[in-house]
Amino acid sequence: MSNVERFMEAFAGSNVAHGQTKIGTKRRNGKTEAKSFVVREPLTEDKVSDHLSGQNGVGAIPIRDDNKCRFAALDIDTYPIDHQKIVQAIAEFNLPMIVCRSKSGGAHLYMFFDDWYEAVFVREYMTEISAALGYAGCEIFPKQDEILSERGDVGNFINLPYFDAETTVRYAVDLSGKDMSLEDFLDFVDNNRVSMADLEKIDFGTQREFMDDGPPCLQIIMTSVAMEGSRNKIMFNYGVYLKNNYPEDWMSRFEEGNVRYCKPSLPASEIVTLQQQLAKKDYYYQCKEEPLCSHCNKQLCRSRKHGVGTSEMSMPAISGLTIMLSEPRLYFLDVDGSRLELSTKQLQIPLQFQEACMEQLNYMPPLLKAADWQQIVNDLMSNATTIEVPEELTLGGQFKDLVEQFCTSRIRAMSPEEIELGKPWTDEGKTYFKIKGLQEFLKNRGFTKLNRPQMQQRLEEINNNEPCHGKYHYKDEAGEWQQARVWWVPEFKTQEVELPTGEEYEAPF
Repeated sequence: MSNVERFMEAFAGSNVAHGQTKIGTKRRNGKTEAKSFVVREPLTEDKVSDHLSGQNGVGAIPIRDDNKCRFAALDIDTYPIDHQKIVQAIAEFNLPMIVCRSKSGGAHLYMFFDDWYEAVFVREYMTEISAALGYAGCEIFPKQDEILSERGDVGNFINLPYFDAETTVRYAVDLSGKDMSLEDFLDFVDNNRVSMADLEKIDFGTQREFMDDGPPCLQIIMTSVAMEGSRNKIMFNYGVYLKNNYPEDWMSRFEEGNVRYCKPSLPASEIVTLQQQLAKKDYYYQCKEEPLCSHCNKQLCRSRKHGVGTSEMSMPAISGLTIMLSEPRLYFLDVDGSRLELSTKQLQIPLQFQEACMEQLNYMPPLLKAADWQQIVNDLMSNATTIEVPEELTLGGQFKDLVEQFCTSRIRAMSPEEIELGKPWTDEGKTYFKIKGLQEFLKNRGFTKLNRPQMQQRLEEINNNEPCHGKYHYKDEAGEWQQARVWWVPEFKTQEVELPTGEEYEAPF
């Protein structure tokens, strides 16, 4: 099997679409412009070959129409980033993952499976892994538990490694921090495919008996992560948990926890100070502060008896905006892994977004202020992926189809005088008509989405953006010259079927 075939096998995903990213110019603020879009064609050997040779980069969509996937990834974009340190952390957890440098200098952490598994379960494991590694909130691929394939949704893609493989900057990193060749990367994939049963056996830091009813962030940090520099804050939040769970003897357990889990232990004076502070009133967990937020697993925490609980209402994780370039536009958005279909108004207005969540996801998120929501939407749109649609799904395409019907249907004029009656007249490669006649035709077919100036603009587009209105001169039945103010379009060539005549033709009835 060639490297191209092995690469395709590694990143098997959607069989209907793939992604591409076009890199533009570098702006004065230092940011490089980039446009990401989905191409409704599957990845092929030719496309992968072009990617590996540096001609045209591609991305793969992990999730298929049946909502299953065979590879998954974490996309870490926090800077500065130490790729070797991440590799070592993965090794400590004994995770079957490989770290690749992304095109922006971040890290893509890939996991490859031995079969196709439900995306919803894969995402649960990837969420736990991201929290264990201290990168909670990073992008997870597949981004969705399910996609709305029947509505044109295809999911989101991740840019693939080893673009221009011979001189690539998107390489995998080994334990020593050195870059791996394409062949070494593909060998790793072949030798480290994992099953869901294998994942179930791995301890991500949240499967220990210690604090299995409390916040998973504390569970991970206190048993797996060095606490130097944050011992005081971690012990304070541990005290919040103990007060909720063991109200009678939380102080003694607090002291025991300091000795057992806090390395090195806090001085007795600091422990007493924390105990006095916690005893004064009831506190909440400091979820939004480091290092807790980097190890947060919100959904798991809410499900635990002494986690944050469902009473703490916060915004869901919102990401992965995909814009379908139909007219009107259609938007797909990830809300805590669920796919939401939105109109422009539903994306624009917080109250309508809330209503859409209630109708489609059976969930009512908190209502944000307009200014805060505007910032979120602007951030989403600046990183959105677009999906091109067939012309007939655009207003321009619908309008053009109806203009063709108008010009070629049975209402066509039999003589130029009938132009005044609102009928189209074709002469020497052009079809002439009154704009009112076209408007009436469109109205009768329920097409009222364009006003008159917009119609005129679309007519110019049909005429290659050249002027297409003026006076048409013709002779009437009396032989007198007349003129009419008209619009025109190039003649539509119709495919008429010639029926055989006489005995050669038999009617099918």
